[in-house]
Formats: sequence, C-alpha cells, structure tokens
Amino acid sequence: MSLTLLTIFSSSFVIALSGALMPGPVLTVTVSESARQGAKAGPLMIFGHGMLELALVLALLGGLAPLFSRDEVFIFVSLLGGAILLWMACMMFRELPGLKLKIEHHDQKPRSLILSGILLSLANPYWFIWWATIGIGYIMYSVKFGLPGIVAFFTGHILADLAWYSLISFGVAKGRNFFTDIFYRRLIGA
Repeated sequence: MSLTLLTIFSSSFVIALSGALMPGPVLTVTVSESARQGAKAGPLMIFGHGMLELALVLALLGGLAPLFSRDEVFIFVSLLGGAILLWMACMMFRELPGLKLKIEHHDQKPRSLILSGILLSLANPYWFIWWATIGIGYIMYSVKFGLPGIVAFFTGHILADLAWYSLISFGVAKGRNFFTDIFYRRLIGA
C-alpha cells in the first residue's frame, strides 16, 4: 500500500505541476506582488489557493461531485470566470504604464495575499474545468485507499503548486535588481 500511496503522491505532484505551469491570473499576480512585496507573495497566495482546494476536495467527497458535471454549471462558471478575467486584464493593462519593479512597503497585510489566492482561483474558469475533470477522477481513485490516499493526493497536488509559485516568487524578488522597469512591464503585459 505504501508504494501505491507514493505513486498517488508522485503522480499528483506531476499532474498538478503541469497545471501550475500554465499561465493564468494567479501567476500574473504572483509575479506582480513578488516584485512589490518580496518572495513571500507566492507561498501566501498558494496558501489561500490551497485552503480553497482543500474545501473543494472536502465538498466533492461530501457529495458535491455531481453538480460539477451539469452543463448549466459549466456554462455559468465559464461565462462568469471569463468576464472576471477580462476585467482583470483590462485593469492590468490600465496600470501597465506606471508599473515599477522596486519593492514598495504597502500597508497590505499577508491576509490580502491569501485572499487573492482564493479569489483568483475562483475567477479562473480553468480551475473549475480542471477540478470537474482531472480532479474529480483523481479523488475518486484516491478515495479507494481511504484517508491516506486522499492525503497523498492532496499533499502531492498542493506541494507542486507551492514549489512552482515559491520558485517564481523567489526568482522575481531576487531578480528584480537585474531587470528594468520596461522588462517588467513587458512581462506583465505579455
């Protein structure tokens, strides 16, 4: 059984990493906030993201899974998420000319980064699609091995997100002295 749990953990890590590597709103804001607030931005945002995902896993195990397969839920989530992403893109492009790479000390508390991780995940239609397809399938497989299977799945999954976003956050925070504001604006605008 321990080999099976290791396989669940490892494959969950790799599959989650393939999703984490996809550009999206969490990555964009992680880059932006890491330039402003330092290397803590990525881990704090993923803490929020992970809290949301843990709640979702518990809800799916508690019987919410059939709701995700309904067409009207998929359409609603896609349209709402698309509208939110469009609004975020417009706001980012509006702020683009004034973006600077130096860290500024904001009165922003770490809690706002955690909340950003939650809200940005909810606003991303890809997040819902991933959980409605790959995530549910993986949970259904992992639950065959009881609580240890679910823990192996979730731990591998969230550690992939944490590893990638910590690396990005650290790289941006430490590398900001090597990049110009123009490079940063182009990176965010891409």
